[in-house]
Amino acid sequence: MPLQEDVLKIGKKLEKMVSSKSVDQATAMELLMQLKKQKMNLEVLQKTKIGMIVNNFRKSTKDDEVISLARSLIKSWKKLIGDSGKKDTKEKGKSVHHEGGQEFPRTDSTLSTMSDDYSQSPTDSQRKDSPNPANMHMIRSYPERVSHTSDPIRLKCREMLVNALKSGDLPTESNDPVDVAAAIEDHIFNEFGNTDNKYKNRVRSRVLNLRDSKNPKLRENVLMGYISAERIAIMTAEDMASDEMKELREKFTKQAINDHQMAVRGGTATSLIKCGKCGKRSVLYNQVQTRSADEPMTTFCLCQECGHRWKFC
Repeated sequence: MPLQEDVLKIGKKLEKMVSSKSVDQATAMELLMQLKKQKMNLEVLQKTKIGMIVNNFRKSTKDDEVISLARSLIKSWKKLIGDSGKKDTKEKGKSVHHEGGQEFPRTDSTLSTMSDDYSQSPTDSQRKDSPNPANMHMIRSYPERVSHTSDPIRLKCREMLVNALKSGDLPTESNDPVDVAAAIEDHIFNEFGNTDNKYKNRVRSRVLNLRDSKNPKLRENVLMGYISAERIAIMTAEDMASDEMKELREKFTKQAINDHQMAVRGGTATSLIKCGKCGKRSVLYNQVQTRSADEPMTTFCLCQECGHRWKFC
């Protein structure tokens, strides 16, 4: 195929410029313009992987004109993939929902294969609940077709979600926060069917987590489409937590299990051990072999006065 061969030749030239770390602005613009003139199709995109090549080339240059042209190419190819995906899922996306006596078609958002970062297949150690953009191949395109509403409560909730999504810098080529917020709110409303306290609490928890400055990845993943509106609408607080928070919770859980090996009632009473919290000597203790046999036993203590627990070896 002449088209495929031409695209492969251009791709190899771009890769050579990236590997040599010498990007000539004039040559780069000429090669990208040649790609722009090509009548690209889905088959050529998939076989040549030119989208990945152009994206990597875009990251290797600092020339604004080259970057702008590369982005426009990628965006046009995304639309090409999106149009193909819509044809394949046309029959699956004809569900209709009602609100206020009106019917609105609902379709799943199109997935494209050209995100800002391309990588190898995910490893087993990667968390399913914390998508890593570096390991993603697909990005969700917005807007979804959401229900129209004049309900002041729903409009206010959408506004709160928009503000939460805009609470930090927007990632490059991210989806429009207004479209994302509307899709999230629509999924939440469809689940409850009204704007009662359950609906409000669900929206409020999304807003708080998206605003969390200690967990910026959640907001970025939602804006980029790595986490879909449908998924963020139903995620639990544990699912939305940062990796650091998940590790901390796991550590506390293990600590709690160790601390509760001694029963709340029972153990040996002693006045030889002093509570470090209240200073009283009314203490119950148990000894458990938590380590190897040649190591000393762990003593678990419970103050009967204030309930303070501690352990020592």
